[in-house]
Amino acid sequence: MESHRGVETEIKLKIADLAEMQERLHALGFVLRVPSSLERSVLWDREEALMREGCALRLRRYAERAWLTWKGAKVPDALLKIRPEWETEIADPEAMEKILEGLGYAPVLTMEKHRAMLEGNQLSACLDFTPFGAFLELEGEAEAIQRTMAALGLGAEAVERRSYPTLFREAVSGKT
Repeated sequence: MESHRGVETEIKLKIADLAEMQERLHALGFVLRVPSSLERSVLWDREEALMREGCALRLRRYAERAWLTWKGAKVPDALLKIRPEWETEIADPEAMEKILEGLGYAPVLTMEKHRAMLEGNQLSACLDFTPFGAFLELEGEAEAIQRTMAALGLGAEAVERRSYPTLFREAVSGKT
């Protein structure tokens, strides 16, 4: 995972079988960059100010590294999730937590999932195993996402429009 600046364009697709999807991605030329590893993400907010604006501040730990990410409000799109995003790797996540607390932020949601990361076809692909199912996330240019979905035989019916924070909250409340 590289530091990211600018705009994130991605799609989340509900899938039945992670191993089968990984094989299908390999057949399309994707290469495994990070084997399935635990990812722990914590959302931070101040009195839900970010949430009210459709934004998010996340501290993620994955594959023995950590990143701080700010996500802006989503741009309307019928299929894809498009939003401003700024992300940087951080050396000391515990110190970052103290900085966030010092700025008045508090953790509001902790999410854990297992994620494998692949790259290919001008995209990054993440295979996620969560408490509420298996998902494929494709991130990159819109055209490359749509080409890869078609090559995988995945259409709009597979798209999961809810965010991971929404899905985690629903799982805790028993709604998924």
